[in-house]
Amino acid sequence: MQKNDSAGQPVLDGRVFDAVLDGRVFDAVLFDMDGTLIDSTPAVVRSWLRWASEFGVDPSFRERGHGLPARALLASLVAAEQVETSIARVLELELADTDDIVVLPGAAALMGSIPEARRAIVTSCARPLADVRLAATRFAAPAVVVTVDDTPRGKPHPDPYLEGARRLGFDPARCLVIEDAPAGLTAARAAGCATIGVTGTHAAHDLDADLVVASLADLRVSVTPDGLLLHHLPA
Repeated sequence: MQKNDSAGQPVLDGRVFDAVLDGRVFDAVLFDMDGTLIDSTPAVVRSWLRWASEFGVDPSFRERGHGLPARALLASLVAAEQVETSIARVLELELADTDDIVVLPGAAALMGSIPEARRAIVTSCARPLADVRLAATRFAAPAVVVTVDDTPRGKPHPDPYLEGARRLGFDPARCLVIEDAPAGLTAARAAGCATIGVTGTHAAHDLDADLVVASLADLRVSVTPDGLLLHHLPA
């Protein structure tokens, strides 16, 4: 049961919440997937390094690729006539490798605390890959999952987050995006959403967000008559 302190602020386990983003209430929360809800890094690294070896690509490309759709990254690495073959090969490798994929701390609890009609996943993964990774972790996904297959342009363009808000039926300006990658945060801002960055795949200074947290375990949500109120529990 939630209690309030003498100033009227919500309290959990004896600790006072600081309201995120000046206490703004949101209609919905849109989550990135890889690096935000689940950690697929070992599997991704194995798959992409194998692809790079097969196609003769310098493995240093990994330093700038996180959060971008595979097509956009591959188009910057290989000749135009190799893009489709590369996409197919990377997807094949990633679909076959689900070892070491885990749910990140706090992700399941935070997602589960938000009503179904007010939550979504917006990922740069292809639909089959998103399905495989969510199944591998047994993560209880929301009904709305937007993948790179659902919009003409992926992150860092705003299209994925605009589509997520549209499917939930809310104004993007009333939505909060939680992301771990600069490309995703750029997409969210361009869509007009408020943003929370989660460190892990990137350092805090690389994340241009309204709030940066170390973990989803540091966040809580209160469901109010007006919408969702997020709270930050800093360490």
